[in-house]
Amino acid sequence: MNSKIIIIVLGEPNSTFSEILFKYFKSLKFKKNKNKLILIGSKELLLKQMKKLNYKLYINEINDVKYARVNFINLINVAYSFNKAFSKISSSSNEYIEKCFELAIKLIKLNKLNKLINGPISKTHFLKKKFPGITEYIGFKTKSKNQVMLIYNKELSVSPLTTHIPIKYVAKYVKRKKIVDMTTKINEFYNSKLRRLPKIAILGLNPHCESIDNISEEKKEIIPAINYLLKKKIRVSGPYSADTFFLKKNIKNFDVVIGMYHDQVLTPIKTLFKFDAINLTIGLPFVKVTPDHGPNSEMLGKNKSDPTSIFCALDFLAKIK
Repeated sequence: MNSKIIIIVLGEPNSTFSEILFKYFKSLKFKKNKNKLILIGSKELLLKQMKKLNYKLYINEINDVKYARVNFINLINVAYSFNKAFSKISSSSNEYIEKCFELAIKLIKLNKLNKLINGPISKTHFLKKKFPGITEYIGFKTKSKNQVMLIYNKELSVSPLTTHIPIKYVAKYVKRKKIVDMTTKINEFYNSKLRRLPKIAILGLNPHCESIDNISEEKKEIIPAINYLLKKKIRVSGPYSADTFFLKKNIKNFDVVIGMYHDQVLTPIKTLFKFDAINLTIGLPFVKVTPDHGPNSEMLGKNKSDPTSIFCALDFLAKIK
């Protein structure tokens, strides 16, 4: 497994991801990075966006990962037809984005690579309701099942049991097996990649972990899952009520918090750490990282986007094998 190469799919062409990458490439961190970074995307578009944002950087175009060089912006070109450096997001870029992902996955498989960063995509235009999110899309492309989304920060990470599904459907997905499988995968990831066993908190679904129903999801699914995990020697506890859990005195005791739905854990983690976090996908043949920001179309071409998350992503991948 070649752990010294990081593949970066540029994703939605009309996003702030290129700007954020330019800021990283101009930094001292890039000069100190010992990994070989390979961008997958349109060279012509990247050069136009670079000019628009007033950056002057050299792109080392290659046709094979073996030609990648440390401290160079290596790029494997994917053709893309466009009119302006930045335009309104639409479905016109779908075929281009698809080709970028397919090429990246092919290169990872052929060269036994294990690190991928993907730029943001538009769920509305690219996924078109076929997949809840990019996590599930990559899972489908790699024929992987039961992926886990982990929003990682070195102080505290969170993971939603359900990802991008409407709130009215959440309860039916709160199942003992799903909680057990997900917690086990997170525990194994921390053990194998970060070389430590995490302390994991599990939140309840209902306010105050209570329900007007005779049998709540906590009693029927969550507590039995916790009891099973404890028997497996996994350091887990709960269920905790989400309304007060994220107080400092509570979170200092844990490494990971598992919530029952997306905003239950992503809202507090983004409030606490802003862009100082990354979106990891566990359960793929490689480690996939998504910087924790979307296309951010409101700030296109303004050169004001916060690059913290791409710094976090590359720092994290530099530390793992």
